[in-house]
Amino acid sequence: MQTDYRPLAERMRPQKPEEVFGQEHLLGKNGPLNKSIQSGNIPSMILWGPPGVGKTTIAKLIANTVDRPFYSLSAINSGVKDVRNTIESAKKNRMFNPKPPLLFIDEIHRFSKSQQDSLLGAVEDGTLVLIGATTENPSFEVITPLLSRSQVYVLNALDEKALDKLVKRAITEDKLLSKLEIQIKEKEALYLFSGGDARKLLNILELLIATHDSKQLIIDNAFVEQTLQNNIAIYDKTGEQHYDIISAFIKSVRGSNPDAAIYWLARMLDGGEKPEFIARRMIILAAEDIGLANPSALQIANSCFDAVHKIGMPEARIILSECAIYLAVSAKSNSAYLAIDKALELVRKQGPSPVPLHLRNAPTKLMKDLGYGKHYQYPHNFEGNFVKQVYLPENLAEIRFYETGNNATENKISERLKSIWDR
Repeated sequence: MQTDYRPLAERMRPQKPEEVFGQEHLLGKNGPLNKSIQSGNIPSMILWGPPGVGKTTIAKLIANTVDRPFYSLSAINSGVKDVRNTIESAKKNRMFNPKPPLLFIDEIHRFSKSQQDSLLGAVEDGTLVLIGATTENPSFEVITPLLSRSQVYVLNALDEKALDKLVKRAITEDKLLSKLEIQIKEKEALYLFSGGDARKLLNILELLIATHDSKQLIIDNAFVEQTLQNNIAIYDKTGEQHYDIISAFIKSVRGSNPDAAIYWLARMLDGGEKPEFIARRMIILAAEDIGLANPSALQIANSCFDAVHKIGMPEARIILSECAIYLAVSAKSNSAYLAIDKALELVRKQGPSPVPLHLRNAPTKLMKDLGYGKHYQYPHNFEGNFVKQVYLPENLAEIRFYETGNNATENKISERLKSIWDR
């Protein structure tokens, strides 16, 4: 009998909706996606969810079930020309099969606007049905016209129950694994390193078996950790290293070390990290760690994200580098971050306090008669566009949420606050 040399993850790829674990809300008996498959009426769709939860599997399952031509493109290595060639092939296929073929695009968020635009006409006129897969929020990563013509299905991260089913199916149904005596004594490390990714879980399981020369295998936490220490990749964009390296990058920028920031940026880019993820983190960093010490930092970071989204790699590396260096050498302040957290803590602890009458809106005569808006003083009617009056609830009148940071910009802010509020 011929041996099946395909990876375990491929051998165990579900062929029926009920074999896709963790997505019962979509593929269960009354799930909307299952109903579409059973009816054969497949809409264009975006499958949004974390890695390894079944996006590619669902696309292939749909194609096999409805018996239509199936095209597949990866946004990583496909361009506008590839899209147009596929559309032409789809048009020719329609001459022999009236049902529109399916086009699966993995990581569709990596497609530029022009690449996504090239799909629009074919989706709109029914030349093909688009199935896009993305790990990023499609509201930000997919152009609005394409998104409005597609149904978005959100896939869940795999919980422990789904992972249990996955492992059980692998060791009982796979032709190779079912011949072994495999006992899962402890599963915490196995699930931790897989990160809820079905493909990675099966790859780890296969690796554990490959490094063990007996038909009897007991899997516990120590065995998993010891085996993976010698085999896991140096940088894993969906695993622990992902969080360690982005943490090192953020702390290096916060610590005003541009050289360290660029090193960790290079590590992320070389490891395949999404440039949009890095750019988003720098927007947060600009607000949290630089803040009012240099308000322009937030504008720079936001412009960086827009440019990275438009340009893509490899040129995006230059834009990310410029922004990272700018943020690293900028003056730092977390005063805005501390202020809002202090205010939120108080609101949650004390509950809502009433709005002072003079600050209330008074759109009706009754409200005016009740004193809403009465005695409010319009600052622009006074010298310097300022007048002292109470803006906080009475019980909070003396509280200070915002404490200025010690930097050139906020020192000026501090001087102004002292001159007008005596604080």
